[in-house]
Amino acid sequence: MAKPQTASKVVAGDDDEIYHLSPVEKVALERSGYALIYPPEEKIPSILVENFPALGRLTAARFLEWVQENPEGVVALPTGKTPEYFIKCVQYYLRTWDRKETRALLEGMGLSLQRKPNPAGLRFVQIDEFYPIDTRQHNSFNYYVQKYYLKGFGMDPARAMLIDPNVIGIPEGYTLADIFPDMTLDLSLRVRKARSLLEKRQQGVLEAVDQFCSDYERRIREMGGIGFFLGGIGPDGHIAFNVKGADVFSTTRLAETNYETKAAAAGDLGGIEVSRNKHVITLGLSTITYNRDAVAIIIAAGEAKAGIVARTLESPVSNRRPGSVLGLLPRARFYLTRGAASQLTNHALVDFSRKPEPSEEDVLRIVMDLSLATGRTFENLGEADFRASRFGMELLAKTGRSAEELTRRTREEVLARLALGNRIIENKRFLHTAPHHDDIILGYLPYFTNLVRRSTTQHWFAYMTSGFNAVTNRYMYGVVEDLLARLSRREFSELFEAGYFDPSNHKAKRLDTALYLEGASRHHEDKKAAATARRLLRNLFELYEEDNIDNIEERLSELLNYFRTQYPGKKDIAIVQQIKGRMREWESDLKWAYFGFTGEAVRHLRLGFYKGDIFTETPRIDRDVPPIVQLLMEVNPDIVTVAFDPEGSGPDTHYKVLQAVAEALKIFQSRSGRDDVRVLGYRNVWYRFHPAEANMYVPTSLTHLNNMEAAFDTCFATQRTASFPSYEYDGPFSRLARKIQCKQFEQVKTFLGEEFFVHNEDHGLRACRGIVYLREMALEEFYARSAELRHIAEEL
Repeated sequence: MAKPQTASKVVAGDDDEIYHLSPVEKVALERSGYALIYPPEEKIPSILVENFPALGRLTAARFLEWVQENPEGVVALPTGKTPEYFIKCVQYYLRTWDRKETRALLEGMGLSLQRKPNPAGLRFVQIDEFYPIDTRQHNSFNYYVQKYYLKGFGMDPARAMLIDPNVIGIPEGYTLADIFPDMTLDLSLRVRKARSLLEKRQQGVLEAVDQFCSDYERRIREMGGIGFFLGGIGPDGHIAFNVKGADVFSTTRLAETNYETKAAAAGDLGGIEVSRNKHVITLGLSTITYNRDAVAIIIAAGEAKAGIVARTLESPVSNRRPGSVLGLLPRARFYLTRGAASQLTNHALVDFSRKPEPSEEDVLRIVMDLSLATGRTFENLGEADFRASRFGMELLAKTGRSAEELTRRTREEVLARLALGNRIIENKRFLHTAPHHDDIILGYLPYFTNLVRRSTTQHWFAYMTSGFNAVTNRYMYGVVEDLLARLSRREFSELFEAGYFDPSNHKAKRLDTALYLEGASRHHEDKKAAATARRLLRNLFELYEEDNIDNIEERLSELLNYFRTQYPGKKDIAIVQQIKGRMREWESDLKWAYFGFTGEAVRHLRLGFYKGDIFTETPRIDRDVPPIVQLLMEVNPDIVTVAFDPEGSGPDTHYKVLQAVAEALKIFQSRSGRDDVRVLGYRNVWYRFHPAEANMYVPTSLTHLNNMEAAFDTCFATQRTASFPSYEYDGPFSRLARKIQCKQFEQVKTFLGEEFFVHNEDHGLRACRGIVYLREMALEEFYARSAELRHIAEEL
């Protein structure tokens, strides 16, 4: 079986003529070391770059190159977090065009310097918008494109085609909120009679929106179609808001989306409760491909996108893979980071074939993948299975080992990893770190549960951010309203007089958690609510620096109005961020009190980079690292746990906290002289370890799984309704974590066979129904791994 070609053949010649590579693309492709396309598996060309900022640089250079050639062309540009570096780079290059260093950089990327690109003459087309939404909101796409593209790039608003629900079909004298008081739309009004005057008005607006979409489509086609389209790709493969199943001949329309898309939008819109009820106005797939000479680029960063990228690039044009429609355009490309391309089979094979010899992890990965692909245990994999796989054949050739040797070695390693995850730990000090307040419980609670059975282990818990983004206004309205009602009944008067709510009264804080957990144990909801009210009141006294209960009641009334009137998804003012953050911290206090840990054992570091902006700030060594160093010096841990996620694999807070912890450990190592600290990397619902990456497999029983769900449901009231869920599961994160751990057990069961567990002498392995994957590392390995991740996400 032939190996895939490398880059040289597609830089010039017939392929260049077919795919119309630009000078910028030729340089980028040559630097990537890969071919532009690997047929027949791949149907759309792709260009790889090292990291997220490099993706922004390439995309910006290609855009400016196109603008030079088409100064009055039609462009459609994306919204969200993915274009962050594209936006920053375009603005930077335009602003510093005449600087020597900028010109040298751009020239090196293949961009002509003969004339400065001027976006002012471009005709901008907005790709999509939620409906209904007030476009004055900062989380509307209309607001985004006006801020970052029209103003940020210096485009002419008069030449822009925008989607503005505030004006489309709204009768004179009315507002969007008058027509849609709850900001939801019933599309059945297209086909049924209105049942009220309000529905009659809504029906009229709906008809106007449908007409707007037809007119929007016509205007785009009259301009010759879109000349430069730049977009991202959603978790279901959606392009614009053309979700999985969208007709490849679809045009601009008002449409429904699917769960995956609504879940992905929940963070922007203030919760799944809001995004479930939103429809969208979107360009259609045939709108995007109408101009067959269009440059159409999809950008994707991070390993979390790798699966959908591979499925799209390797798919013929089909409704199931909306992005596959770009295969109709000869100038269509996917620009990818290495992480986003990691599941492209031919790229991975090129990488493997270039290695002089495979690493231990390479061997394990290939043998494990063969087992999972065939459904055979290691013992039942044979030479024929290896020779039927391109990776298997290459592995046999590179190692010179037989299939039997390779599978025996892999089986031994899996058994060793199970033993490591099942070992008894004694006399160790653990510092458990987490970006968010539910990361530990979702990542490795079964392992922690095993640890605390030994009284000789000591534990501290450090939360790096306040997590306020995960608390909805709806939740806060409920707890503020409840506290006001209790204060009106003078329920806490005696406690107040006794100094219970003094922020320095740490014993009283423990009583808050004790009251809540007592209520949980007895299914006494009012006790739980009373405990939450006590903690909220204590937080308000501290944050407002008040000692007068009447003044606090006034503040509560202000907060009630705030949570009632602020649109979901709006960035909160600083004091509200702090109040919401304290509610998340309260949940962590509850979780560890659930296991008997209180007071100084739980620390909330509230690192300064976490601010709730759409583009998250990078941690600063001078501001964000010292608090971690101080805690390390105080605790002097033997083992430190870290969320070990790469950039672009979920919330980027995980990666950024990882880098801050790595820097802090280096300083701690230098100051303390301790080289023996071990780091335990974990992952949870946002990203998974491949079983070859993890070196500890923790057997997880049904009791463990049930305890995790019970603890999550008991302690995490703000997350119980799953307002910001994963696109993979419509429900609480604890359920998804359970599914993941059960799936990981299925993987190991495939490797070893069901009988290994059913008839095992160890009762823990007989009871195993899930597996937690962890990676244990010495400090130097951890530094090396985090440096690799830093390189993958190197800053601009």
